[in-house]
Amino acid sequence: MQMPPPDPALIARRAEFVAALRRIVPGDGVIDEAAALRAYECDGLTAYRTTPLAVVLPATTAQVSAVLAYCHGHGLKVVPRGSGTSLSGGALPLADGIVLGLGRFNRILEIDYDNLCVVTQPGVTNLALTEAVRDRGFYYAPDPSSQIACSIGGNVAENSGGVHCLKYGMTTNNLLGVEMVLADGEVVRLGGRQLDSGGLDLLGVVTGSEGLLGVVTEVTVRILPRPATQQAFLLGFDSVEGAARCVGAVISAGIIPAGMEMMDRASTAAAEAFVHAGYPLEAEALLIIELDGEAEEVAHLSRSVLHIARAEGAASVRASTSEAERLGFWAGRKAAFPAIGRISPDYMCMDGTIPRRALPQVLSRMSALSAIHGLRVANVFHAGDGNLHPLILYDANIPGDTERAEAFGADILKLCVEVGGVLTGEHGVGVEKRDLMDFQFTEADLAQQQRLKCAFDGDELLNPGKVFPRLCRCAELGRVHVRGGALRFPDLPRF
Repeated sequence: MQMPPPDPALIARRAEFVAALRRIVPGDGVIDEAAALRAYECDGLTAYRTTPLAVVLPATTAQVSAVLAYCHGHGLKVVPRGSGTSLSGGALPLADGIVLGLGRFNRILEIDYDNLCVVTQPGVTNLALTEAVRDRGFYYAPDPSSQIACSIGGNVAENSGGVHCLKYGMTTNNLLGVEMVLADGEVVRLGGRQLDSGGLDLLGVVTGSEGLLGVVTEVTVRILPRPATQQAFLLGFDSVEGAARCVGAVISAGIIPAGMEMMDRASTAAAEAFVHAGYPLEAEALLIIELDGEAEEVAHLSRSVLHIARAEGAASVRASTSEAERLGFWAGRKAAFPAIGRISPDYMCMDGTIPRRALPQVLSRMSALSAIHGLRVANVFHAGDGNLHPLILYDANIPGDTERAEAFGADILKLCVEVGGVLTGEHGVGVEKRDLMDFQFTEADLAQQQRLKCAFDGDELLNPGKVFPRLCRCAELGRVHVRGGALRFPDLPRF
């Protein structure tokens, strides 16, 4: 994995930049001490680390605007950062750039029950949104496993999902509007509190853009009434193939569960040892299926799901009988990543998406790849929408292990594309999948994506080196620019 080489001229001006940034964000808002900078040298993809030039921690949109305007005027690169839980290296710093941390944007600004939405700053954690509206019987649907720590701004940057995204959608399906600061410091608003906006869907463009197009400083999301009844089921299978067939059969029957997750034996054992959720350790594969709605609806769907599960060979069936038990079922799944950390010095969490029908084929080939690369793999899946999260176990202290893990991960992602899937489901491209983009997209595809990047950031100062395998060449590609929250095209020739 290579990043653009740092510019020695910019590094030489570090003291000048730090002094200027401290005038914009006074007090302790700028970090330049070597020891303190180490906290920002990576995100959740800890295999790669770089010490940034400095870290800036603004507290207002005006400060973000001033910082970006200054950096734009001086050719200084900027890497936006939320809580740093990204697993694709999206917040990996640059040695000749600053990290713009948004952790101080940590307030919920308004809860609007009339319009069923919440206006929040981007540094608020995902789970805090649900906690803020729980007493009134509402919740925020997207729930990534890191929801206790990940920020809503980061969720927008990566278009995060979670265990309930099958029925309730990803971040993009629950996002109504953002306030965003462009690369030159201009503040724009996209969307609002309404369900749809006129014109081009720039809100859709920004969602999942990984900090390449602007810095989000305010987010408006929709909230939903909590379902009257929720029930979860633990279904143990003697084979991964049987569990995979059950997933397809449930969806084919027209049933859309609130969540449908799969774990293989290795991940089930690790999670059970960590959380003690009551998982069946003898099962080769575990399905967690949750149904929600009115009590009569849930009862009817439960009978259908259990009939399907038994027909597909479920060896064990357990239904939650209380809210505490239901949450316990999910606690094990959501703790799968840290649980694996207890049995391996290091692991690389992959993220790819495949058609559901290809799940047995992919799991079989993944086992073969594990033998080829000589590394273990534990699997957890958002089975309902085909989003895979293989966890490759390795030891960075063993020479060559990190490189083998990278090669194994690349082969898994190529496999996802080969069977008709895509490189990512919710973790983003970052640097982890950047050099595989050519495997999924043609040169023409990438040029069009890069042209959109250039429309927002023609000087390529926002998070350069991420997503695209080659720099954007905006001078050649950029014929469109963004002003006032709209795309502006040059005058076209008249005929």
